[in-house]
Amino acid sequence: MNRLGLFCFIYLLCVTLAERDFYAILGVSKSATTSQIKKAYRKLAMKYHPDKNPDDPDANEKFHDIGAAYEVLSDSEQRDIYDRYGEEGLRQHRGQGGGGDMFSSFFNGFGFSFGSTREHSREIPKGGTITMTLEVSLEDLYNGNFIEIIRYKPVPKPSSGTRKCNCRQEMKTKQLGPGQFQMIQQQVCDECPNVVFQNEEKTLELEIEPGMQDGFEYPFISEGEPHIDGEPGDLIFIIKTAKHSVFERKEDDLYTNLTVSLRDALIGFEMELTHLDGHKVQIKREKVTWPGAIIKKPNEGMPNYDNNNIIGTLYITVDVDFPRGSFSDEDKEAIIQVLKQDSSQQLYNGL
Repeated sequence: MNRLGLFCFIYLLCVTLAERDFYAILGVSKSATTSQIKKAYRKLAMKYHPDKNPDDPDANEKFHDIGAAYEVLSDSEQRDIYDRYGEEGLRQHRGQGGGGDMFSSFFNGFGFSFGSTREHSREIPKGGTITMTLEVSLEDLYNGNFIEIIRYKPVPKPSSGTRKCNCRQEMKTKQLGPGQFQMIQQQVCDECPNVVFQNEEKTLELEIEPGMQDGFEYPFISEGEPHIDGEPGDLIFIIKTAKHSVFERKEDDLYTNLTVSLRDALIGFEMELTHLDGHKVQIKREKVTWPGAIIKKPNEGMPNYDNNNIIGTLYITVDVDFPRGSFSDEDKEAIIQVLKQDSSQQLYNGL
C-alpha cells in the first residue's frame, strides 16, 4: 500500500469511528416508525435543552446531536441515505465538502472530498424562549390529531446602513508614560449590515398523539424570539386538556357522572354511552343502584401515551333523581310492601 492509500485508509477509519449513531442518540431501533422517532425526539429535546441544563457543559452538544438525528431520521430520503452510507454519505449528498481541517485540505488536493470535523467556536447568542399553553380537546388526546397553528414570526430583513454587532469586552493596554502601562477593559464591536425585523406568517403543525397528558411540552426549535446577532430562541407549547362536557381525565382513567330515575335505580336500567371516538359503551344494571354507586368499565379509559395498547378504566358515578311531591296513603303502603324494609335512621360522621 502506497503512502496516499495508507493516509486514505487511516482517514476513512477515523471518519467511520467518529460518525454519530443517530438511532442510538434518540434511543430507538433501526426499525422505528416516524411516530416513535418524533416521540423520542421531543422527550430528549426537552431533557437536554440548554436552558434547562445551565450547569451541564455537554448539554448543548447533546442537544445539537439530538436535533441532527431527528432532522435525518424524520426525513425518509435522508434516512435512506444514512442507512446505506452513514453520516459521511449524507454530507456528500448535501454537497458539503471539507471545512479546512488538515485531512480535508490534504485529500482535496488529490481530488478527494470529505466532511469536516466539528470545531468548538465561541458561544452564539440566542433569543428568548417562548412558552405557551395550548388547550387540546379530550377527543384529540384520545384519538390523536394534527393541529395547525399560524405563527407571525419576526424575521430579519436587509436594510440600509450598518450597525454595531458582536460587541464584546476586550482588554487593552494603555501607555501612561515611559515604562508605564495600564490594562483597561474596552467594548469592541464589529460593523455589520443593518437589518430590520418584519413579521412573516408561518404555519406550525403539532401532532397530538393518543394519550398525551397535561404538562407535556412540545418544542419547536428556533421558532422563539429572534436575536439580532445570533440564533432565535425556541417555542414551547405546553399541552393542557380543555374542559369536557361529559368526561374528566385523571392520568389514563376517565370519570363521568350519571343521573338515573328512582325507578331505574330500583329495578335496573340499560343504556349506551357515546365515547370520545364515537363507539358505544353498554351500561347495564339489573339490581338496585344506590346513590354514589360506581360502575367500572375496564379498557374504556384513555390510551397510555407510551403504549397505546394499554387502556385505562372508565368510572361512572351514579346519582339518583328522587321524585318531588308526596304520595297518597295507598301508595305509601304499596311501597312499604314492595321494599319490605323497616323504618330505620342512623346518625354518623360521614366526613
